[in-house]
Amino acid sequence: MTTTMPKPERFASLDMFRGATIFLMIVVNTAGAGGAFTQLQHAPWFGFTLADLIFPTFLFAVGNAMSFALTRPMPEHVFLRRVSKRAALIFLLGVLMYWFPFVTHQADGSWVAKPFADTRLTGVLQRIALCYLLGSLCARYLRPSHLLWVAIGLVLAHWAILVRLSPAGEAFGRYRNAGTLFDLWLIGPAHLYTKDHGFDPEGLLGTLPATANVIAGYLTGLAIQRWGKHMATVGRLAAIGAGLVIVALLLSPVLPIGKKLWTGSFVALTVGIDLILLGVALWLVEVRGVRFGRSFLQMLGRNPLAIYLFSELLVVALELIHVRPDTGLYTWVGETVFQGFTTGPVGSLLCALAYTLICCAFGWALDRRGIILKV
Repeated sequence: MTTTMPKPERFASLDMFRGATIFLMIVVNTAGAGGAFTQLQHAPWFGFTLADLIFPTFLFAVGNAMSFALTRPMPEHVFLRRVSKRAALIFLLGVLMYWFPFVTHQADGSWVAKPFADTRLTGVLQRIALCYLLGSLCARYLRPSHLLWVAIGLVLAHWAILVRLSPAGEAFGRYRNAGTLFDLWLIGPAHLYTKDHGFDPEGLLGTLPATANVIAGYLTGLAIQRWGKHMATVGRLAAIGAGLVIVALLLSPVLPIGKKLWTGSFVALTVGIDLILLGVALWLVEVRGVRFGRSFLQMLGRNPLAIYLFSELLVVALELIHVRPDTGLYTWVGETVFQGFTTGPVGSLLCALAYTLICCAFGWALDRRGIILKV
């Protein structure tokens, strides 16, 4: 006689949560001409905006998905091969995305091959890959009760490295903190984010606290499956989330909230907000049965990686089409169409929303064909 493990119960709210995150990520990343609203721009250094919440929320959602995927029985060698292969693929896609379109446009109008020596090796997808790999290994080999201490340990290790190994007075600075110095030594300035003069917001050291966001999402997914679709679950999520937000605010005078450094207070704040938002989603979708937007957001949530890649590659391709000598097609559309309709941040937002809907149409086409690029 054989028995089969029951499939974990699906929660539509978790898929919708992931879908809403990727939608907002594209809106933030593709602001049109005219200047985006302050809340849709990242804080210059310390501080917090809505845009700063998007990436940690995506990592939190990655952890949520892991809580379902890793409950299925799987031999160790299969697990290790699958996780390492997926992490390597995501990392490689991130590198290729920054190398794309593999050619550069010269001042004389000619095209030459874009040297790999100038291609960024760090980035959003690369951080997702590393955090996914570390988070998966921790989830596989450690008990849930131990994972909380691992997450706290990662945050404390990040803080200790910054404070102990940075030059005096540079622990929370931009260019000479321990993380930046390590990136410059190991990777080199040519392979880092070039728009911030040597500082990379997705540097390697930040992988440690960012993995805590993945672990938090994983533990939350396990808890929701255990607690069920009830108001009590909503209340617990909201209470824990509010507690973490308070902790982050209390820590902020000595450990400033900052996405670019991914400080411990930033982890506490973003996880806290995500728990509250997820509690609201559970209440609306699982408890109240609200169906508005469900199919649309679930469709986005099933294929976030493919939709994100498409959004990044398409806007680069559009900018290669020069309407004027110094103006790409996407910028030109933002300036002439949307800024012509309404100027300033509203026009910029409308341009980003229109572009995001095009990316959603791509996701819908993939979904109709059953094509899923998993993360």
